[in-house]
Amino acid sequence: MTNRPEYNTLRTFCILLLTLLGISAKAQNDSISKSKIAVEYTDKGFQFTTSDDRFQLHLESRFQFRFATPGDQNPLTLDDLESNEPVFKINRARLKVGGHAFQPYLKYYWEYELSQGNLLDFRVMFEKFPAFKIKVGQWKTYFNRERVISSGKQQLVDRSIITRPFTVDRQLGISFYGRLFEGSLADLTYHVSMLTGTGRGEVENDDSHFMYVGRLQWNFLGRELPMTGSDLSFYEKPTGLIAVGGVTNRSPYTRFSQAGGGQLFGLEDGLPGQYRVNQGLLETAFMYRGFSWQNEFHTKEIEDKVNGGTTRLTGSYYQAGYFFSNLWNVIPEPLELAARYARYTPNSDRSDFFEEEFALALNWFFKGGHRNKLTAEITVFDFQTETENLENTTRFRIQWDISF
Repeated sequence: MTNRPEYNTLRTFCILLLTLLGISAKAQNDSISKSKIAVEYTDKGFQFTTSDDRFQLHLESRFQFRFATPGDQNPLTLDDLESNEPVFKINRARLKVGGHAFQPYLKYYWEYELSQGNLLDFRVMFEKFPAFKIKVGQWKTYFNRERVISSGKQQLVDRSIITRPFTVDRQLGISFYGRLFEGSLADLTYHVSMLTGTGRGEVENDDSHFMYVGRLQWNFLGRELPMTGSDLSFYEKPTGLIAVGGVTNRSPYTRFSQAGGGQLFGLEDGLPGQYRVNQGLLETAFMYRGFSWQNEFHTKEIEDKVNGGTTRLTGSYYQAGYFFSNLWNVIPEPLELAARYARYTPNSDRSDFFEEEFALALNWFFKGGHRNKLTAEITVFDFQTETENLENTTRFRIQWDISF
């Protein structure tokens, strides 16, 4: 398998990057023992930095406590709507380690899920040039904003119903990215990735086909938005983006998640290379003086190379949040109101077959913003299927997310 041309290409990039790391490490090794270590607490946890700033390490822990009733997972079928079991759990327990080595532009990061025993992220980034950066390892693929934003920096308790069918999630591979024409009306951010396309934890592909992902983001006001869901920075200047993206992949899978590759409802487990998946994305986001907006439009085509046939699906969501203390002094400053509407059509040939989500949330930001946050959310789900009339169910969730 490793003699295939695409694997040789990936291997060549990795060897080149590791050679650069080795040269830098040898040049700096003699001075490590002479450096003093500065310790401070930052928004990335406890941080250790040498006096010459050639080495830096930050350690962070994060916990997410959640109560939900009835049930917690977004429903996939009408039967799921009938669940009435309350849930209380530690939804996430993460250990995050990152920093830089030998030079400030040679960065690293890894993240481990303690509750499930999963290594989620491990990557090394070469970021010396703003217009051209390189990343190797495993991470959440830069495709759509909703998935890339950390679950600890979202406005609602969790992501929308369209995440499951459309996310590319974590993959192993190499990425080239950067920012061009910074500060101008042509300000662009780009990401181009070549990935195994078999999901988290898979170091080998199932066939000779890689996953290719591209994202082009226009920062149309000359300012770049961070990957966060609330305007805690209270932007004094309006800041927004319009982005497009595309994915092509051939694998046994029709969807991805933190658990790795899987199948969408109604599609059978695949053989190597059985499904050719092509996706497209249009995305917008905007922040200004406590107001935040983001939305996505998705389309996806799944071609079964074994049994024949093509499935087409579409989805979208619209989300906004605002700190109303900006308008009325009686409202506490740490309180944010957020709302979301999402619609998913599993088969675009059937307009009467769809799922909808209506969600309303209140966020209370303790000192530290997203690092210490309480969220209460009410969600209504609507289903329309080929055989059933429109059904409704309401779910309540409350969550405390804390990082330190």
